[in-house]
Amino acid sequence: MNDPGYWHNTPLIYSPSLICLDMCNLESQVRILEDSGIEVLHIDIIDGYFSPSMPLGLETVRAIRKKTKMRFDVHLMANGNDYFIDELLDLDPDQLIFHIETEKHTDAQLVRIKERGIRAGVALKPSTPLAVLDYVLERCDTVMLMLINPGYAGHSGEKQVPYAFRKVTELRRMINDRGLSAKIELDGRISVENIEQYGAGIADIFVIGSTCIPAGNVGPGIRRMNELRKKLLSTERGQGNEYR
Repeated sequence: MNDPGYWHNTPLIYSPSLICLDMCNLESQVRILEDSGIEVLHIDIIDGYFSPSMPLGLETVRAIRKKTKMRFDVHLMANGNDYFIDELLDLDPDQLIFHIETEKHTDAQLVRIKERGIRAGVALKPSTPLAVLDYVLERCDTVMLMLINPGYAGHSGEKQVPYAFRKVTELRRMINDRGLSAKIELDGRISVENIEQYGAGIADIFVIGSTCIPAGNVGPGIRRMNELRKKLLSTERGQGNEYR
């Protein structure tokens, strides 16, 4: 798709996570999302070393790419980015985000992705300070904040970090103070409460998974999420926001 206008002009974007769907019925579940008006699909690529998980292979992503016209929002979690970025650039993603903690040449990597006409951004683990963005924020189309530790979503004891709100709102002020258009994307057990809290002018893109759309009940789950989006956008139009 590679449509810059979509990302600039669409408020409160849902990016349902592919790995939270029924892995045995991916094609049919992607169809349900598409038929429900969802335009973005979140693709997590994990190398098994960066975090203790590796649910999706590149071949699976290639197969899904042939089945849908949805925009691919790719989140790379790897110790070595070059190989994966080379492979992913050929899958026609709309957005490609890598972890700043594992990249030696952040600025160069952002430039390389953007030169292909693809949105580029960095992801930060929960404990990574916003200070690492000081000299790359101007290059970022999106900054993703992880609200849980990457790869641990399946651990029952893993909860969103207690400093999430402070970090998200500080990033919003940082972007606004510099007059930038970078989007804030939130990932990690995103709930309805999170969307209600951050969706009214603080964050822009929400990676939603089984907390919002149970794999066995995708259609009704998405309908509820779409209704919530309409409600929040209607409310925001009638109110100001201190973070904008």
